[in-house]
Amino acid sequence: MKDKFDYTTSQLFNFTPDSYLERTSRPIYALVFLLPFIVFYEIGTIFINTDVLDQSQVRVVAFVWLQNLLEYIGAGSRLAWAAPPLAVVVILTALQLVSRKRWYFGINDIWPMAIECILLAAPLIVLSLLLSSPAQPKGDIVRQNYSAAQTQSHAIPGCSLVAVVGLSSTAADTTGSTLKGKFLLADIITGIGAGIYEELIFRLILICVLMLLFQDILRFSHNNSIILSVLVSAALFSAHHHIVFVNGQLSASAPFNWTEFGFRTVAGIYFAVLFAIRGFAITAGTHTFYDIIATVINTVFFPQ
Repeated sequence: MKDKFDYTTSQLFNFTPDSYLERTSRPIYALVFLLPFIVFYEIGTIFINTDVLDQSQVRVVAFVWLQNLLEYIGAGSRLAWAAPPLAVVVILTALQLVSRKRWYFGINDIWPMAIECILLAAPLIVLSLLLSSPAQPKGDIVRQNYSAAQTQSHAIPGCSLVAVVGLSSTAADTTGSTLKGKFLLADIITGIGAGIYEELIFRLILICVLMLLFQDILRFSHNNSIILSVLVSAALFSAHHHIVFVNGQLSASAPFNWTEFGFRTVAGIYFAVLFAIRGFAITAGTHTFYDIIATVINTVFFPQ
C-alpha cells in the first residue's frame, strides 16, 4: 500500500510510460502547447490597449496579481509587466526538472491535445446553456466601470475576470458594430489569458499549496486532502469573480448571482479534477477553449 507521501501534489495519477496520456501530462508539453497562447495573449493585449480602449490597461486579474507580487518583492514596473509569462515558463521548466520525466515533445500530439481540450470544454458549455435563460439574455458584452476591476455579463457565465484600469472616455462613448467586434476580440484574448493565468494560480499553485497544507502539515489522509483542496480552490475560484483584490483595493467585480457562482464552483471542481488527472496543459487548454467558445456563442446567439 502506498504511503500518502509517495504522491506528488502536481500530478495525482500516473499513466503508462510514453503513452499519449503520459506524454501530454508532462510539464514540457504544457510549456510548448501553451507558449503560442501566451504569445498571442501578450501581443493581443497590446492591441487591445492601443486600439480598443485607447491606452487603458486591460489584463486578466490573475495576471495583475502576479504583477503586483513581483513589484512588491522589488521588480521594476517593466520587469513586472514581462515577468508573469516568464513565471509560467520558469515554473513549468522547474516542474519538468523535478519530475525527471523525458524532455521529448512530439509535434504530432498538438492537434489531438487541442481536440481533447475542445471536447472537454463541451460539458461546461452544455451546463452553462442549461443554467442560462435564452428568453432573457444578459447581452453580448456589458462593461461597467468599477474603481479597480471590470468584468462582463454574458448569457453564458464566463470563467475569466478582467482588470481594467483607466478606461478612456473615447472608448466608453463609442458605439456601433465596429466596437462590438473589437470587444469580441478583446474577450477572446482575455479568455486565453484567463485560461493560462487563472489555472496557474488556482490549480497549479493553489492546489499544490493546499495539498502541502492538508497532507503534509495537518497530516490529513491523502483522499481527504484531495477533496478539501479541490473544494477550497473551486470556491475561491468562483468567489474571485465577484469580489476581487486588485492594485491594493478590494472591489465588487460583479453583482453576486447564485447561478453564476454555482456554475463557476462546479467549473472549478471540474478543472481541479481535470488537473489532477491530465495535468496543466490540458486543464489550461480546456479553460481557454471554454472561454473562447462561450464568448462566440454569446455574441452570435445572445446579442444585446
